[in-house]
Amino acid sequence: MVQKAKILLVDDRPENLLALEDTLSALSQTLVRASSGEEALKALLTDDFAVILLDVQMPGMDGFETAAHIKRRERTRDIPIIFLTAINHGPHHTFRGYAAGAVDYISKPFDPWVLRAKVSVFVELYMKNCQLREQAALLRLQLEGGAHGAGEAKEPAGLLAELSARLAAVEEQAEALSKQLDDESADAAAVATAAHLERKLTGLRRALDALEPGAGAGSPTLPSQS
Repeated sequence: MVQKAKILLVDDRPENLLALEDTLSALSQTLVRASSGEEALKALLTDDFAVILLDVQMPGMDGFETAAHIKRRERTRDIPIIFLTAINHGPHHTFRGYAAGAVDYISKPFDPWVLRAKVSVFVELYMKNCQLREQAALLRLQLEGGAHGAGEAKEPAGLLAELSARLAAVEEQAEALSKQLDDESADAAAVATAAHLERKLTGLRRALDALEPGAGAGSPTLPSQS
């Protein structure tokens, strides 16, 4: 079973962190606080996050510099970043945020409903990716068991049917999410992430189909989990 997603909240002001927690508590995910860029980078060393809400104006390492460090790390470069700022210096300031790797840029005071809706999209995408990795791991176990003649493994036909059913559920949810993104004219980054997820699902479905009796010899290639 997929665990709750973690959402990283980065702001140097405790009252702002509290406001974010109040807004996002309805999503029933794990909210992790960081009061500085340095603290955020430390949290990212050990935990995986679905999305990062990052304040721009912070003493010491500001949001732009923090985002640059996040994007340079292989482990964290693909985590979506939503910048939060209490000031607006015009298009140049906004462009700097997107250039630093942000997928969105929200001004304070923010609309709680809008922020919650945006974060929920990235949480859903993260959960679908986690489910996909689980299905791929099960498939790898089956392939390895077959290659080594593991007698205690579940009957191939039974395991393939179970994997196919689980994958079908993920495919159905991913399709519904993609339709939702199209209907709501969502951010380009969210749409691109959803499309990437669908491509990986298609690859995994092909790998499963190749294992079906009569599909032909040879080991299928599993989709990349990057």
